[in-house]
Amino acid sequence: MRRALAIIVVVWRFRLDGVVFPALPYFWTRAWLRVFPPSKKTPPEVRLRLALEYLGPIFVKFGQALSTRADLLPPRFAAELSKLQDRVPPHPPEQIQAALRAAYRRPPEELFSEFDEKPAGSASVAQVHRAVLAANGAEVAVKVLRPGVLERIRRDLRLMESFAAVLEFALKDGRRLRLRAVVEEFARHLDNETRLLREAANCAQIGRNLAESPLAVIPKVHWEYCRDSVMVMEYLRAMPVSDAAALRAAGIDVKTLAKNGVELFFMQVFRDSLFHADMHPGNVHVDDKGRFVLLDYGIVGGLGDFDREYLARNFVAFFNRDYRAVAQMHADAGWTPPDTPVDLFESDIRAVCEPVFAKPLKEISFGRLLLQMFHVARRYELEVQPQLLLLQKTLFNVEGIGRRLDPDINLWDTAKPFLESWARRQYSPRRAARILRRQAPDWLAILRELPTAARQAMRHKPQNNAALQKAKHSRNRWRTAAVLAAAAAVYFYFY
Repeated sequence: MRRALAIIVVVWRFRLDGVVFPALPYFWTRAWLRVFPPSKKTPPEVRLRLALEYLGPIFVKFGQALSTRADLLPPRFAAELSKLQDRVPPHPPEQIQAALRAAYRRPPEELFSEFDEKPAGSASVAQVHRAVLAANGAEVAVKVLRPGVLERIRRDLRLMESFAAVLEFALKDGRRLRLRAVVEEFARHLDNETRLLREAANCAQIGRNLAESPLAVIPKVHWEYCRDSVMVMEYLRAMPVSDAAALRAAGIDVKTLAKNGVELFFMQVFRDSLFHADMHPGNVHVDDKGRFVLLDYGIVGGLGDFDREYLARNFVAFFNRDYRAVAQMHADAGWTPPDTPVDLFESDIRAVCEPVFAKPLKEISFGRLLLQMFHVARRYELEVQPQLLLLQKTLFNVEGIGRRLDPDINLWDTAKPFLESWARRQYSPRRAARILRRQAPDWLAILRELPTAARQAMRHKPQNNAALQKAKHSRNRWRTAAVLAAAAAVYFYFY
């Protein structure tokens, strides 16, 4: 109750009633704002950002997550909330030592011969310290959950859920905004960030995916030292990607680095189907060989085969200004209401995209284009897929890093050949053969069951036409399976 009352006080202090009340369909809210008008000196989006910063780190993270929901927020609110920074003062060293002792059930001195009490990084959920393993002298980074953070997260999430339920009921547009679903999605992200074993698994998987890539190096996980509240990984010395002057002084070609960053992102999305989804400058460094060093794997995104193909075809259609194809793909995916006229949808997409393409290619933003498309989706009450929102957020980060390194970078020239090449490979005979070979055990299992099913069907005489059709269908399935099995046998014999 104390926390809820404190939030209400903050709402009044920053006059967030001026943000929420206009959306309420009640006479008294309009009367209230006439009697107590909020100051016009500070825009409402700025007041919202300041209030979230005042409420603390969990609300800051919620604002960051909300800034990616371009399908829900007006552009100026999304842009303002994207300025929120997740930086908090570090916990005292003795509390971190106590947390390590509780995780390992033994003194930390037995595990680490050195432990730097000054954190290398401090955020709302965890902080990172440099250490040296006593067993082999390896230099490591130790990520520790902040003491008491789980209880604070649970408390604040319960309040967010309550406020979301009230606003969803009271707002005119509350049902479409699905505020409780937004809070649930945020809770899932926080759950991922507070389970450090899951983060370690994400780091290890991305490390395997990029093991042969010359573009990035991923820290190795020391599994024997990892716990739910502690993650230990290789300590890699690198320079912040935001320090272009230091990179140039180290002899690194920043223009090539910017291009490599874009390629690395698209490689993770389309080749690996698993991408680092929190690539802001604080999590991206560069080593002395010009390779990216990616940190913090609490938030990762993944796309299924359908989403990857849909996204790639959409991007290629955008490149070619084929707006009809974009509108038709949305309709075919079932993301538009059944009664949506494709011609009208195409016209709205053209109205959004043509002003963008009027600019020089180097000034066109992928992320901005997706943002504007989400606003078209909002107008048609489309449900934007969460995985695509995470992708859009990461794309904004990647673009920001690329343009900071090289203001003249042309992301379209970098991305288009990669996407077109990937699309061609998707429909190649070699890929079809690989899929057939991978699915061969499933087909063999079906073939083993077919004779028994056929004998059972033949023992029971069909009593009516429906049963006769079922038996014919069973025989047709048997013939089809036999043909496929023969094709598979030919493939295995020759390849």
